[in-house]
Amino acid sequence: MMIAIPGVLSGRSLDHVRTLVSQGEWIDGNTTSGHQSALAKRNSQLPEDSPAAREAGGIILDALGATPLFIAAALPLKVFPPLFNLYGEGDRFDTHVDNAIRLKRGTDFRLRSDLSATLFLNDPATYDGGELVVEDTLGTHQVKLAAGDMILYPASSLHHVTPITRGNRLCAFFWIQSMVRDDGARRTLFDLDSAIQTIAGDRGQADPAIIRLTGVYHNLLRRWAEA
Repeated sequence: MMIAIPGVLSGRSLDHVRTLVSQGEWIDGNTTSGHQSALAKRNSQLPEDSPAAREAGGIILDALGATPLFIAAALPLKVFPPLFNLYGEGDRFDTHVDNAIRLKRGTDFRLRSDLSATLFLNDPATYDGGELVVEDTLGTHQVKLAAGDMILYPASSLHHVTPITRGNRLCAFFWIQSMVRDDGARRTLFDLDSAIQTIAGDRGQADPAIIRLTGVYHNLLRRWAEA
């Protein structure tokens, strides 16, 4: 399931994150790459243990926790602390698949990467190229979102970032281990939850049918979740 999540960051929070990362010291983006990705990747990245990355990442994690659409779609169990990359002219990331297990260096923190997320941090009008292209069973999808918006997609997908031909592309990226491992099951739960919220808007949360459907949702979640 691919889903765009608008307005994860906005206003002062977005400005603060951009200010923080702009003051950081950028290094070769292959610092966090696996073998396959290192052959395909050309960009810059903030060191994951840098003060700027830690503070900016904390702001993003707080924002995610206050974003109901993210919670409903991802059903997160663990979220990898956000990383930050910068693509300049000529930079790109060829087709690859994200590593199945992500480790935070110097700690015992690890997660299974069920979902990948890219949070766009600068205005798409300020650069050309830099589209995230994700392949799934329905074809290829090009994504280039407004600053503060995020795309969530299965980490098992083939994907790439097209070359930058003008300007700079600034993003946060990270991975999520969901309570529900199976993408199809997550999609079913998300669709059911969305339908419940829509019907409840017309009938009210106390309607008997809404109560029964909510019970179905939680019973399915109980069956499929790993927590």
